[in-house]
Amino acid sequence: MTLETLSSTLPSYAKDLKLNLSSVLRQPELTEQQLWGTALASAIASRNSTVIGIINAESRAHLSPAALEAAKSAAAIMGMNNIYYRFTHLSGNPKYSTIPARLRMQALRTHGVEPLDFELWCTAVSAINGCGACMASHEHVLREKGLTEEKIAAAIRIAAVIHAVSVVLDAENVIAEPEPVIAEP
Repeated sequence: MTLETLSSTLPSYAKDLKLNLSSVLRQPELTEQQLWGTALASAIASRNSTVIGIINAESRAHLSPAALEAAKSAAAIMGMNNIYYRFTHLSGNPKYSTIPARLRMQALRTHGVEPLDFELWCTAVSAINGCGACMASHEHVLREKGLTEEKIAAAIRIAAVIHAVSVVLDAENVIAEPEPVIAEP
């Protein structure tokens, strides 16, 4: 299945997503690596196997093998970090912020791509996973290293649309399933 086929399978109530999917994957603000790495990391974070498969296949034409692995690493490491740091932030107990995480996070330093791109992918995944602490931290690093708010917003648009497409496909899979028959006692 291609991106065009994916778009054509979206139901009529998701017409905006159909239109947005093609446009967010052509944003001039981002380099090809930034765009497709964001798309792949976002697809993985959004957890829909169809979307992951299509974006992964399409990304192979736009990313080096190292960038493909780094985008996957961003989704993986942030999947862990977003849960941990969201808890420490939202628990309301300041003591958790003083306790070492003691989680292996070597992927944050050994990803093998432009550090700015990896930070961008981590920011997009953090937005999908709803971790305010990680979003703020990675967004701050991006701006500190010279990435503009327009470029960051472009990546977040990709994350938002890919996540929404994944949600719609998951919903359609459930809606398409026959209702379970409950045997009466």
